[in-house]
Amino acid sequence: MKASFFAIVAAAAVVVAPPAHAQQFVNVLTGGTSGVYYPLGVAISKIYGEKIPNVKAQVQATKASVENLNLLQQGRGEIAFTLGDSLKAAWEGDTEAGFKAKLDKLRVIGAIYPNYIQIVATAESGIKTLADLKGKSLSVGAPKSGTELNSRAILKAAGMDYKDLGKVEYLPFAESVDLMKNRQLAATLQSAGLGVASLKDLSNSSAITVVAVPKEVVDKIGPPFIATTIPAKTYSGQDQDVPTAAVVNYLVTSTAVSDDLAYQMTKLIYENLPELASSHAAGREIKLEAAATGSPVPLHPGAIKYFKEKGVLK
Repeated sequence: MKASFFAIVAAAAVVVAPPAHAQQFVNVLTGGTSGVYYPLGVAISKIYGEKIPNVKAQVQATKASVENLNLLQQGRGEIAFTLGDSLKAAWEGDTEAGFKAKLDKLRVIGAIYPNYIQIVATAESGIKTLADLKGKSLSVGAPKSGTELNSRAILKAAGMDYKDLGKVEYLPFAESVDLMKNRQLAATLQSAGLGVASLKDLSNSSAITVVAVPKEVVDKIGPPFIATTIPAKTYSGQDQDVPTAAVVNYLVTSTAVSDDLAYQMTKLIYENLPELASSHAAGREIKLEAAATGSPVPLHPGAIKYFKEKGVLK
C-alpha cells in the first residue's frame, strides 16, 4: 500500500513538472562581410542572443537580398536584410530578378535605412558621368544580388545596358575594390548605406570620382527608388555633394516564425537602435516612425502588434 502511494505521488510529480523550453535558433541572413548588412546583422544577432530567452542566434554571410529572400522562403533563416526592389520582385515572382515563383511566405519586420546607389570610379579612368561608363569596365555586384538588380535599373534609365560597357564584373564589394586598386577595374556600383567599408578603404588609398545619378534618371525608374544625395566628405577626396538614387532596406521574416518570436525580434530592433548605430553609421538612419511604412509585402502579425503598441500603426 505504502509503495503504491509513493508510486502515485511520483507519477503526479512527473505530470506537473514544468515543461523544458526547447532552444530556438535565429539565423540572421546578411550579405558580404565588407558591406553594411553584415555588421548590422552581427549586432542584431548579439542582441537576440542576449535578450530573447532560449534563443541561439547566428549570422550568415550571403550574396544578400535575392539569396536571403529565397532562403527565407525555404525556411533556412528567421530574419533577413533585403532591398525594397528585390522584396517587391520576390513578392511578384519576378523570374528575371532570380525568383522562380512568388515567395508567398515572406512577411516584413520593418523598414530600416536607405541604400544609396554609389558609383565610384578611379580618377585615372576619366569617368565623371554615367555616359562615361560606356566602353569601360564596371563591377555591378554579385550575380542576382540586390546591387546587381540596382545596376540594371540605373543603366536602363540612363539609356544603357551591359552590352554598352567594356567589361562587366559580377563581384562583391571588397573584391571590386581590390581590382580597382590593382588598376584592373575602372568603376564599381555599390548599393549600400553611406560610408560602406569597401569604398572608404578605396578612397583612403586611391584618388576616386563619385559619379552622379541625376534626378531625371531616378525619376525614370520610379518607386521604390527616390532621388537623394551623397553628402560631401562621405569619402576621402569627395569634396562636393553628389546626386544619386536610394532604395529603402527592409528586415524580413517568414510565416514559419511565430507571432511571439516575430514580436520580440521587432521590439528588440527598434528599442536597441543605439547599438545598431554603433555597429555601423547606417544604423543611425533607422527610425521607428518610418518602420511600418511603404512595404510591398505584408507585415508579420508579431511586428504589427509591436507597432500598434508604439502608436506607429493604428
